[in-house]
This record gives sequence, C-alpha cells and structure tokens, in this order.
Amino acid sequence: MNLRDTLCIKDGRLNIGGCDCVELAKKYGTPLYVLDEEYVRQVMRAYLEGLSDYGKYAVAYASKALSCLALYNIVKEEGLWTDVVSGGELYATQKAGIDPKHIVMHGNNKTPKEMKEGVETGVGHIVVDGIDEIDRLDKIAGEVGKKATVLIRVNPLVEAHTHAAVQTARPDSKFGVIIGEEATNAIKTILTKENLIFDGLHCHIGSQIFDYSAFELAVDTMVEFIASLNKQGIKVNTLNMGGGFGIYYSGDDPLFTPMRYAHTVRNLALLLEKSISKHGIEKPFLIIEPGRSIVGEAGITLYTVGTIKEIKGIRKYVAIDGGMFENPRYALYQSKYTAINASRADKPFVQSVAVCGKCCESGDMIGIDIPLQDTQVGDTLAVFSTGAYNYSMASNYNMNAVPPMVIVKDGKSDYIVKPQTYDDLIRNNALPEWFKG
Repeated sequence: MNLRDTLCIKDGRLNIGGCDCVELAKKYGTPLYVLDEEYVRQVMRAYLEGLSDYGKYAVAYASKALSCLALYNIVKEEGLWTDVVSGGELYATQKAGIDPKHIVMHGNNKTPKEMKEGVETGVGHIVVDGIDEIDRLDKIAGEVGKKATVLIRVNPLVEAHTHAAVQTARPDSKFGVIIGEEATNAIKTILTKENLIFDGLHCHIGSQIFDYSAFELAVDTMVEFIASLNKQGIKVNTLNMGGGFGIYYSGDDPLFTPMRYAHTVRNLALLLEKSISKHGIEKPFLIIEPGRSIVGEAGITLYTVGTIKEIKGIRKYVAIDGGMFENPRYALYQSKYTAINASRADKPFVQSVAVCGKCCESGDMIGIDIPLQDTQVGDTLAVFSTGAYNYSMASNYNMNAVPPMVIVKDGKSDYIVKPQTYDDLIRNNALPEWFKG
C-alpha cells in the first residue's frame, strides 16, 4: 500500500480525505468511486513546481484518464492546461470554462466533426497524428474560416519498458508518423497549407513508465530531430513530450509522492536543456501531459462483499458488487491492484484471494492472489489506485449502472458524478414504428 496523510488507517478503518470509507459506503452505496481532492491538487502543483526553473512550459492534464466537470474546474484553478482526445472531452472542457487556447487536441483518427469542433472552439494546438489528416484538417479549417495551429505527433521509435498494451512508440504503432524522412515530409506538407500553422512536435512513448532512461533517450532523439529541421529552415517553437509517468498499483511498484513527480520532471527539463546545448537549438516551449499520475492514486473504489466461495486446494473467491463494468483493466490487460478490507483495515493480511465481480464472465476479476484480511459478507472492500482509466472506461455491461463518484476533502464529501438509474440505462432505447402496430 502507498498510504499518505489523506489516505490512512484511522480507528481501525480506512480513511480518505478525512472521511471514513465504511461510512462513505453506507451514505452513497456501493460500488462507489472516491476521489481525494487534496492529493489531486498536490500532484498538479508538484508538476508545475518541477518545471518552474525551465521557464517556458505548460502542464496539460491528460483528461482521458478521468474526465468530469469537477476535475476540469480543479485543472483551471491550479493553472494547468488540458489535453483532450474526443469531441466529448472538448465539450466538457467548455462547459467547465477551460480557456480553449490552453487545450491540446489529440486523436489518431479524429473525425471530421471533431476536427471542426476543435477549429471552431479555437483550441491552442491540434495534434496531427497522420499524413492523410493534414489535407482534411486544412480543408475543414478553410471552411470554418479559421487557421488551426498544429503540432505533429512524431514516433521517436523509443521503446518504453512497460506493458505492450500501453507502449505507443514501437515501430508497429497506430500513433504518429515515424521520425526522420516521413515526419519531415509531413511537416513540409503542413507548411504548404494555407489554413494550418505549424508550431512544433509531439511525442509520447507510453504509459506507466518507471524506467526513466527511456525519457532521456526520447528527449535527445526529439531535440536531434529539431536540429535537423532547423538546418532545413524549419522553426520548431513547441516540444510536447507527452506523459506516461507511472503510479503505484501493487508489489514492487515504486512508492510515489508529489515531490517525486516534481523531481522526475525537473530531471526531464534538465535533460532537455542539456540536449538543447549539445545540439545548438533554440529553447522550445515545453509541454508535458500527465494524466494517470494526477488522478490514479487519488482515487479508490469501494465495494460491498457478497458471496465468499472457497474451492478447496484451488482458490478462494471474494465477490464484490462491482466488476469489469466499472473496472475493465484486469480483463483488458491483467492489471494488478492492491486491496484492503476497509472495515477491518488495521487487521493483519492473513489470506490471498481472488477478488471477482458480479458480471457473467469468467474473466470478470479485479485480481487474483490479492492479499487480504479476514473478510466477511457485508464488509466494505477498498481497491486502491482506481482514479485513472476506471470511470473513464466504465460501461453498462449486463445492464449494470456506472457507479457514482464522490470527491472528499477535509472530512467533507459530495457527488461529482451522480448515480445512474435504471431509467438512465434505457433512456436512449427506441422502438421502430412497425413494433407499435
């Protein structure tokens, strides 16, 4: 476990943001997403502090990790930019009052509708992810009557040591254009377009990265590429190095603190300055895009334990009232989690169990071989590090409702995502006319 001041054991129970988790489960029901506001703000501030000596920078929250109006309001209050990957995320930022100039719009297959929305909104940067996107975006910008400022996503061919499903800079990747001749030709094409303004480069080598030597190699590779562009008379104003900073999930994962993230990006900026000096280029405006590391450990999910089933000599199953419909990550790529019996949080971990969900799928698991205290039906189970890619990837599989989310701070709690109802599940259902005869 990676406990902290705002996630601790108090009076024998798990406590988050000054709130007793068992009492939260009683008040709001389970499953329940819970987000620690103070920790979110601490990590945001740490990233800003870590880059402060670099001078020309922005920290853009990667909202694919968790997108909701309350979080966008925190982003705005803390002075971060925002990274969006869909028209829906862009729409939510505008409902929250985010300055469009501080938005970076991504997507490996942005639809014409999304491109139009980005141009009309006036987002600060649209990231061109493929060569054939250039003509489409130029045409749409012309029709809208606005110029679009663009970055081009470059695949630096730097392999991050992480799970294959979250590596994004292998040669075989759906993201970006390959560094070198392919990317150079794409940039030259952008420069010929009447409605596009080329501003710089973007790269992102993967997610949940602990081996920061990959970042060092990526920085030097990108700066060397900028130097080659400069020699051809192409000016690069902005370098977006993406995100990918890891968090603690389980086992031997490093134990992170906000200051550790500050140290990480401070080193990234120092590496960039060293490479700038080596290659003799002008200092670019630096953007980083942390997402998971801002909200991942800030979030936990609370469940009520239902059936407990022990198969002698094989495994003990502890069933919860959630599952793959609100946390699909184990089913997708066997992600590991740490759990605790929030009702008996001060008791010793005496067993290893499989925590399974309620869906009609054998693969509906939160994890297997998870250490746990003695646990009884009705106890409140907490699973850590679920703030990122849980709510944002949730579904209504088996017609289960996506759980609500509450935010906690200084002993206070309130909804930031309200509960779905059964009516919500069928709200958009329709019957054709010929069914009504």
